[in-house]
Amino acid sequence: MKSGKNKAPSIDIGISARDREKIAKGLSALLADSYTLYLMTHNFHWNVTGPDFNSLHLMFMGQYTEQWTALDLIAERIRALGHPAPGTYREFVKLASIKEVEGVPKATDMVRHLVAAQEATARTARELFPLVSAANDQPTADLLTQRLEVHEKTAWMLRSLLER
Repeated sequence: MKSGKNKAPSIDIGISARDREKIAKGLSALLADSYTLYLMTHNFHWNVTGPDFNSLHLMFMGQYTEQWTALDLIAERIRALGHPAPGTYREFVKLASIKEVEGVPKATDMVRHLVAAQEATARTARELFPLVSAANDQPTADLLTQRLEVHEKTAWMLRSLLER
């Protein structure tokens, strides 16, 4: 049997291998930020206390549930571009711009951390647009637009909780 028979066909979707690699690298950073944000939000859902417990507990659940779905979309886009998606804590820590929060902050500080993490994730997504646009990669542009809409709206809603 020839060795070439077991090999997958090369990818020919109109985006160069070099551009696909760069986009996948950027999406890997977005996946790492998104996973870190997901984990932070879920942690805060479990550990929030205080007079706003019920509303924050439910809000955080809605946010981490949405984030969980997004992780799959981002990872699958990386795979569609022909690259492996990062999937370990070690890789995520290296790639993420968001730092983990130590301990259990007060509820208001949880909200502040989440605002910063939502905004950081939005910045990571936005940084990819010039490359994605130049490569004529509409599916990734669409994914980034959807993620930006969610992160910017969520940051606004969380920021609103801090106004007194």
